[in-house]
Amino acid sequence: MTPDLSAVPQAAPGRSAAEYIAGIEKLSLLRHTSLPYGGQMTWRVWQSDPALPVLLLFHGGGGSWLHWVRNVVPLSRHFTLMVADLPGLGDSDPPDDLKDICSVARGVAHGIDQIVPAGRGYDICGFSFGAIVGAHVSTLVDQRLRSVVLTGPGGLELSEKPWAPPVPMKASMAPDELVNAARRNLEILMLADPAQVDGVAIYSQIAGVLSARTKSRHMSRTWMLSKCLPQVTTRMHAIWGELDVTAHPYMHEREALLRKYQPDIAFRVIPGAGHWVAYEKADQFNETLVGLIGGK
Repeated sequence: MTPDLSAVPQAAPGRSAAEYIAGIEKLSLLRHTSLPYGGQMTWRVWQSDPALPVLLLFHGGGGSWLHWVRNVVPLSRHFTLMVADLPGLGDSDPPDDLKDICSVARGVAHGIDQIVPAGRGYDICGFSFGAIVGAHVSTLVDQRLRSVVLTGPGGLELSEKPWAPPVPMKASMAPDELVNAARRNLEILMLADPAQVDGVAIYSQIAGVLSARTKSRHMSRTWMLSKCLPQVTTRMHAIWGELDVTAHPYMHEREALLRKYQPDIAFRVIPGAGHWVAYEKADQFNETLVGLIGGK
């Protein structure tokens, strides 16, 4: 069933959130790679100069490429961006096991071999669930992978302050009810400042959650990043929002754990930002990411 998105706030006067997103998406090239268990994985590529270094972006759980909607155009000035819809999320077909991070990572690694040109190095930046995927992928690919940036990563067996349960979202909801549920969930988990919960964020939340099949929350709640870290030999960096509800006020635990495995890890905290730091503080996030891994 297709949800009724008529109540989603406009992105700007006379411009819907869907139109704003379409304007950014039309600047990309749509690519597909095969999955080793059948089906295909969808990527969007933003490329202003083929000589720019390659950066792969992996979105969070219950999301899609839209988790990077405020980042792709600015970052494409520094990188050739290959932005995934992870298996079973967004427009990509599902993995062979919806609860198995290894199945997801195997599909992504298979896609990387097809989409990144032979001989080209690349970096990965993964947000939340995408950070778990990035870490697992790093154990499956060759040394062309230069670094993995963990952005607000989930899957860590560390202290968390309890937060309110998310409001269920269904395509059959009335338009206002669906928008209110998405808004509330963004306020609970994703964004520290309620004023940042705009039409584009609401549209992205609804589209991502209602298309999700992969059980990313299960993988986070079974500590799949903590279990993987001892096997990661690729250089890691980390970016968090200061007020990320999944980490605040226990950020010191995250830093200590990551430094246990990589003592010289670059660990950055962006003031005033929540979990979806790349959206809420896009300019600061983009500048931080470019500073960590370079680019043009």
